[in-house]
Amino acid sequence: MVIDQKLLDIKQRADDIQSKMNSGDVSGDELTKLSKEYSRLNDILPLVDEYFQIKQGISDANEMLHDAELREIATEQLEDLKHRMPDVEKRLQIALLPRDDADDNSAIMEIRAGVGGEESALFAGDLFNQYKSYALRHGWKIEIIEENATSLHGYKEIIFKIDGDGVYARMKFESGIHRVQRVPETEAGGRIHTSAVSVAVMPEAQDIDVKIEEKDIRIDVFRASGAGGQHVNKTDSAVRITHFPTGIVVTCQNERSQIQNKATAMAVLRSKLYEKQRSEQDAARTDSRRSMVGSGDRSEKIRTYNFPEQRVTDHRIKLTLYKLDDILAGGEGLDEMIDALISADQLERLAAME
Repeated sequence: MVIDQKLLDIKQRADDIQSKMNSGDVSGDELTKLSKEYSRLNDILPLVDEYFQIKQGISDANEMLHDAELREIATEQLEDLKHRMPDVEKRLQIALLPRDDADDNSAIMEIRAGVGGEESALFAGDLFNQYKSYALRHGWKIEIIEENATSLHGYKEIIFKIDGDGVYARMKFESGIHRVQRVPETEAGGRIHTSAVSVAVMPEAQDIDVKIEEKDIRIDVFRASGAGGQHVNKTDSAVRITHFPTGIVVTCQNERSQIQNKATAMAVLRSKLYEKQRSEQDAARTDSRRSMVGSGDRSEKIRTYNFPEQRVTDHRIKLTLYKLDDILAGGEGLDEMIDALISADQLERLAAME
């Protein structure tokens, strides 16, 4: 069978990679690439082994049916094994779906206040705190790249990096418009207001993903503003990078040195260019399916947080959870929602292949 040979090829590929890594003949970028591939294959191998064990068990049980003394035992084994096989096959199908090359990457996220004025800025702060708590709970590191805070401790804009293995795979479905319905702290009349915040999630790009030519950029330095004590406005530490071919402008002033700000700004620019490149490639595939779950459209309303009813609704998969406080705290409710989005995307891709 074709699937059997494919699974055997996976086992062989894992063995070949392990031998190559143990040989000491590879290093640097190639070793990193091989390690990531081996890690992915190693996650599939237990399923592959289970598949072949069940298949062998079915074959053995069919042989036992010819023995009158063993027929009853064989019949029970066959029933059990045939009941287990569809589940293993479905899990294998999902595990073997084509992967997004960026899924293993860290992520750069941008949260921007939209409709709703100060209330929108406050909710942008709530979302940042949500993702910060979620990242820390998963053992990921978080680093603020750029922030534009308001007097009430909200954010007009905040850009940050979440560093860790597989961050982008879990966070990419957060891109889009997040809507909040609640009575603002600044509203004396107690009326429910609706505000909106946009979230963008980009995979962190590596040098090998995007090459930036010096002639294509202009780097400006200027004095930092905002929080920072005596350091502010005393040195030209802030950096602005303009990318001429695309018009993308990136600013960073959160670090204390110009060198650090330049390195951070370049990392953000690289990720923006990488995401632009990926979006253009997706758009060019006119015959491919466009998933509502994973489209990443920043203008699409994806989620509503309703405070009076303590509910959060994801409009893409019609899922409502009455766990608003837990979700905003970056708790298990957010995991439940992200897991549901991942499952929906997998099922949609499976259906498209049939």
